[in-house]
Amino acid sequence: MSSTSNGLKNPWVILGVLFVLLIGGAVWYSAGANDTYNAGVEVKAHIKGNPDAAVKLVEYSDFQCPACAQFHSVVKEIVDEYGDQLSFEYRHFPLSQIHRLAEPAARAAEAAGQQGKFFEYHDFLFENQGTWSNSTNPAQFFLQYANEVGLDIDEFTRMQRSSILRSHVQSQFAEARDLGFTGTPSFLLNGEPMKFQTFDEFRAQIINAIDPSVDVTGGMGAPATEGAVETQPAAAPAVQFGI
Repeated sequence: MSSTSNGLKNPWVILGVLFVLLIGGAVWYSAGANDTYNAGVEVKAHIKGNPDAAVKLVEYSDFQCPACAQFHSVVKEIVDEYGDQLSFEYRHFPLSQIHRLAEPAARAAEAAGQQGKFFEYHDFLFENQGTWSNSTNPAQFFLQYANEVGLDIDEFTRMQRSSILRSHVQSQFAEARDLGFTGTPSFLLNGEPMKFQTFDEFRAQIINAIDPSVDVTGGMGAPATEGAVETQPAAAPAVQFGI
């Protein structure tokens, strides 16, 4: 009786018990929160055009990357024109060391995708990149775009915090690294990394894959690398567009 009493009077014993209770409570709360944020979440591929097309274009991209925003209209034009003969899939490659809002934007797009509006939201992010990416409160724009594409805001807000979607974005980043990509945007055409110097070359490779008989001439003519070279901090490999 005396030893038990002395133990309870020992402040270190009391602090130890409180610490264990706090840790246990935090773990319990975290698990409950994850269950709430993850409820109903499904990992989905984001594909436009014809999913069964023989020609498959995959983009690894970053919503805060200026070069990716430049390519947005080029890719959209190609998909609009050749969508019945082309499968286009968007995958995430957020370069968070230089684009601090890239991953939150990717998770917002994924949350929109849970309501079937990934590409509508994707378009808003790229077309308004200069607004939200330079804002001190980008969350207000993420909500604004969610409203404009007609999302259930409560569901959108909840799913933005999903650990499943966060892991999905991170896994696609790792996938891009495993493929040897160091810059954004990077593309696979029928499973092979694309190499090009101009928008015309990029477009021509895709169109020729769809129909080798087509003679692709003219077009935008601007160098695809114009204004697109970015570097990460010294601790990470240099990021060079199109590699």
